[in-house]
Amino acid sequence: MLKFLLEKEFKQTFRNSFLPKLIFIFPVFILLILPWAATQEVKEVRLTIVDNDNTEFTSRLVRKITASGYFILGSIVHSEKEALKEIESDKADIMLIFPRNFEKTFYKEGTTKVMISANAVNSMNATLGSSYLKGIIDDYAAEMSPSSSEALISPPAMQLRFNPNLDYKKFMVPALMVILLTMLAGFLPALNIVGEKEAGTIEQINVTPVNRIKFILAKLIPYWIIGIFVLTIGIVLGFLIYDIYPRGSLLTIYMFAVVYTFVVSGLGLIISNYTNTIQQAMFMIFFFIMIFIIMCGLFTPVKSMPQWAQYIAAFDPLKYFMDVMRAIYLKGSSMLEMLPELFALIGFAAVFNFWAVLSYRKSK
Repeated sequence: MLKFLLEKEFKQTFRNSFLPKLIFIFPVFILLILPWAATQEVKEVRLTIVDNDNTEFTSRLVRKITASGYFILGSIVHSEKEALKEIESDKADIMLIFPRNFEKTFYKEGTTKVMISANAVNSMNATLGSSYLKGIIDDYAAEMSPSSSEALISPPAMQLRFNPNLDYKKFMVPALMVILLTMLAGFLPALNIVGEKEAGTIEQINVTPVNRIKFILAKLIPYWIIGIFVLTIGIVLGFLIYDIYPRGSLLTIYMFAVVYTFVVSGLGLIISNYTNTIQQAMFMIFFFIMIFIIMCGLFTPVKSMPQWAQYIAAFDPLKYFMDVMRAIYLKGSSMLEMLPELFALIGFAAVFNFWAVLSYRKSK
């Protein structure tokens, strides 16, 4: 009986003129566009400089700042009032002020001060841009130190593990694969079942002797296969386009992916059981996906959230699989190192699917 139900589902899927295109276009679009757009790297920060010293010393520092690639020099003015007008008119993001006798004070006392003022309407630009600027100025001060003993002391070495070039795409691409798997293997089955409810075709199944477990499996298995296929597309695109490949085992990725598909498909079934129209299902899916994405650590690390938010994130299945994908891709973690995440996903899968089976009702 299950064989015939599966045959019916696959035929129904590929007869749909839109769905097969979505299976190919959706992952390609997500992985081609979002890794470039969804980034927390701050570049091209517009900079205005107030140079009250006007010496070669400050000119070299300005050249060093602009050569970093993070800043665009808008203008060099001679009063704070002019610089503030630049910021107020949204022509500049950060204002750097060199005081009078900047060079003389530096060589005479070995230290001097500059003032950095940032437009904090965009807090990320202000925070990261000011941090980059301070780092460049500190590095320049170490190079130009008047004390020969200080000049010989190199700044402390900083080792960046797992992502030495701080390439944000290596952080985002594995996470976006999790989002793809969630949408295609979790929420498409829910929309499929609710669509049949609206069309009335599900009543033809309800009057047959097909039990609810076989019916649910027939609805889920095609989307499990589609989800794993889309994950494979994501892995291939990540390698071909971004030269990003897992440092760990592909088998580990697929094992976790199978467990995760059970989790999200179970949640999708629960949604379909409690909704009667596609509109209701869409609203519920939108609610869950927004909460999941915000709380899973896609953009903001979970450990940086308030304690109450971390408690909520502990009930977000996306968080666990996203941690797994990033760990395998960036660190090459093994299955044994990720047993807590595995047990958490197995727990989610058991609860969601048990709930889905219990809440499904065949009405005659």
